[in-house]
Amino acid sequence: MKDLREKLYKLPDKPGVYIMKNELDDIIYVGKAKSLRKRVRQYFGSYGKSSIKVANMVSKINDFEYIIVENEVESLVLESNLIKNNLPKYNILLRDDKQYPYIKVTTNERYPRVLKTRRIDKDKAKYFGPYPDVFAVNDSIDTFEKLYPLRTCNLNLENVEEKNYRPCLNYHIGKCVGPCIGNVDDYKYNEMVKEILNFLSSSNDNLVKKLNSKMIEYSKNLEYESAADMRDRIKNLEYLKERQLISDPQSRDDKDIIALAKGVDEALVQIFFFRNGKIIGREHYLIKDYYNESYGEILSSFMKQFYIGASYIPKEIITEELPIDSETIEKWLTEKKGNKVSITMPVKGDKKELVRMVKRNAIDMIDKYGDRYSKRIEVNKVALEEIKDLLHLKQFPHRIEAYDISNISGVESVGSMVVFEDGDAKKSDYRKFRIKTVLGSDDYGSHREVLTRRFRRGINEKKSSTKSSFSNFPDLIMMDGGKGQVNVAKEVLSKFGIDIPVCGLVKDDFHTTRGIIYDNVEYGIPIDSRGYKMVYKIQEEVHRFAINYHRNLRSKTMFKSELDDIDMIGPKRKRNLLKHFKSIEKIKNATIEELKSVDSMNLASATSLYNHFNKEKK
Repeated sequence: MKDLREKLYKLPDKPGVYIMKNELDDIIYVGKAKSLRKRVRQYFGSYGKSSIKVANMVSKINDFEYIIVENEVESLVLESNLIKNNLPKYNILLRDDKQYPYIKVTTNERYPRVLKTRRIDKDKAKYFGPYPDVFAVNDSIDTFEKLYPLRTCNLNLENVEEKNYRPCLNYHIGKCVGPCIGNVDDYKYNEMVKEILNFLSSSNDNLVKKLNSKMIEYSKNLEYESAADMRDRIKNLEYLKERQLISDPQSRDDKDIIALAKGVDEALVQIFFFRNGKIIGREHYLIKDYYNESYGEILSSFMKQFYIGASYIPKEIITEELPIDSETIEKWLTEKKGNKVSITMPVKGDKKELVRMVKRNAIDMIDKYGDRYSKRIEVNKVALEEIKDLLHLKQFPHRIEAYDISNISGVESVGSMVVFEDGDAKKSDYRKFRIKTVLGSDDYGSHREVLTRRFRRGINEKKSSTKSSFSNFPDLIMMDGGKGQVNVAKEVLSKFGIDIPVCGLVKDDFHTTRGIIYDNVEYGIPIDSRGYKMVYKIQEEVHRFAINYHRNLRSKTMFKSELDDIDMIGPKRKRNLLKHFKSIEKIKNATIEELKSVDSMNLASATSLYNHFNKEKK
């Protein structure tokens, strides 16, 4: 576990959502808090030992993040979205896809209704929410019905004058004005709807004032039960008025929201990713700002550098200020995406509130971690200088790409590429490769395929107008392995006419980084040096990323091995063979009699298996 004391000390006393991660950077728990400071610190105190589950979870925490929000309701909705998207191990997970309810006002109808719904349709109706408290929604709709005699039926009343409807019971008891029989003026009906819409959109408090007046009247008349009922209705209505900014039901389009905060000589850009109306993630970037550039200039530089390598561009990019050359950037992104991309700067409404939320998180981050980021940049620079000097590189290694291969018994081989820029992991540029042309445990062949695919695509993108992170070539390539892996990389680069230095990261018998292979010479690095720590961090990260990808593939495809697709060897026989022989190699070297002795095997299946592997040997 990392030493998290400094991070815990700097936690804000504000509502928000906290995200616990393990040493593989996987999200293992998501929670919400009235006070992030108090709640997160509890895990590292007595509460962290309060139960077996909590103690087990805390023992796995290697790091944590948090997102500041405006109120508890926002944090509850954001917590739900993050849990659904990440399925953390220690959260209680609902297996269905039940959504929080919305209030729907059917403004697409001549005589609108007020309904509860869990689904948003593109039907030009107005939706408000989502609301975590279903009781509050039900009670509020009931309150609307008591105050405003709107229809609740689903009759088609567009041309009611031509129909011959009979009014229902609600009309006769005064709960509906009876638009089905043409008994109401359209304008007067829609004035009632307008009051409800104004309340739900937080435009005014007329509705609450009405209820307050009734509550006072009931109280004066000693009708305390009715007064208490009014009090509860007011409470639920006010609950609904807390703005739901974490999900944006009015717009299901994908969007990125960008804001920045300035420090003394740096600026921190915070970007939140909304997909299908929900936050799915965020990133932050520290930019040197020695000359106090304008917000527009910083945003322009950031957007051009960020989106040139982005694998996905949303329909809308919302910023607190328009970047310099915003029209040119908008045109470029539209061409890159193949569909219209808009860059907007909202001045009011929900989008403005979303920008403010992102801005709050940017300010919090630079206030607490700006100095630490600056120090880390300096430390990284020293480490990279040490690597440059050790290998006698001609160019400073701003961008480093590292590669690793992972498989078990030659099955489901995968390749991973991680990217470090100026010493920090650039996870948006990480890439996974599922090996397609190599069979079995062929590390060299797998590396050859991965590097060929990576640089072929990079060269093609450099020639075309379509760009991604593949078009950014590294200053140094690190191979997880020795001379063999390095020579494979050099062979691929030579084939494409690319000149990039390649080194290998070798480990000792204890699986610890030992040194760097470069130009067929092994260079030792002092274990207490900055350069060693950087090399170790990169090697561990590329290995982690490859293992994670391989684990995910295995979980999706279940257990696969070289025993698959052999005649007469099904799941049960495969399981028994592995249990008996313990490894694929021992199965390959077994005789027919030895194979036949395994549970569920017979002469025919043993012969089929024996012939399969012995044909390969011939």
